[in-house]
Amino acid sequence: MSQSFRRISAIFQRYVLLHRRSLIRAFDICFWPVMDLLIWGFVTMYLQQLAGGSAAQVIVFLIGALISWDIHYRGQQAVTISLMEEIWTRNIVNMLIAPIRLWEWIAASFLYATLKVGLVTLILCVLAKTLYAFEIVRVGWTFVPLAASLLLFGWAIGLLTAGLLLKFGYAAEALIWGIPFLLQPFSCVFYPVESLPHWAQRMARCLPSTYAFEALRASLRGGTVEWSVWGWIVGLNVSYFALGLGCLIWCFQDARAAGRLSRLGQE
Repeated sequence: MSQSFRRISAIFQRYVLLHRRSLIRAFDICFWPVMDLLIWGFVTMYLQQLAGGSAAQVIVFLIGALISWDIHYRGQQAVTISLMEEIWTRNIVNMLIAPIRLWEWIAASFLYATLKVGLVTLILCVLAKTLYAFEIVRVGWTFVPLAASLLLFGWAIGLLTAGLLLKFGYAAEALIWGIPFLLQPFSCVFYPVESLPHWAQRMARCLPSTYAFEALRASLRGGTVEWSVWGWIVGLNVSYFALGLGCLIWCFQDARAAGRLSRLGQE
């Protein structure tokens, strides 16, 4: 077993064990996703009743979009909050003096994010099946690459917000929670891109999440996803991931040179 694998495994286990020893952290994994599912699911059922059953597909589109959006959001949160956890507990100095490379921490945070997203998605799928008779298998095998693309985009945004946290310290903490919701209206999670004004459509088509949710709706209708859509999803995801990774590396090196990393662990 290589030393890098041991270090990645140790960091990953640290983040997982935090949930075992803290009921509040474990509670947070499922509380907000479940509440979103319950609220939006029951609202949609009510609207469907008002429409006299003519909107039978509404709940299918909304629940599918909600579960898929949570994959992106939880993936981003897990990466950034992993770094924030080191700052909150004043452990970042210990991380710096330990023989841990930046890429090893990134790999461990990705593993942690994947585990967290998988657990939340499983819980939401079981509840959606129980409460609303929604089965994610309606999407077919297309759901697997779509979920992977949303998770990858979440990682990219997580790396970006982690870099901003190193650059600006606690002043950037609000960005951890704000940036995903800033992107949500332009990602067309709950509506087609054509419903946006023209200026917003141009912004929406710059996000891989937009193409992922458009592909999700097409799959739920029983259609197929064009290869050009997959090309946009892959190309934009790679671009954003490279941007997020570059931002984190630059901010880390800049913060280390300026001595901000040690101060973060003391504030």
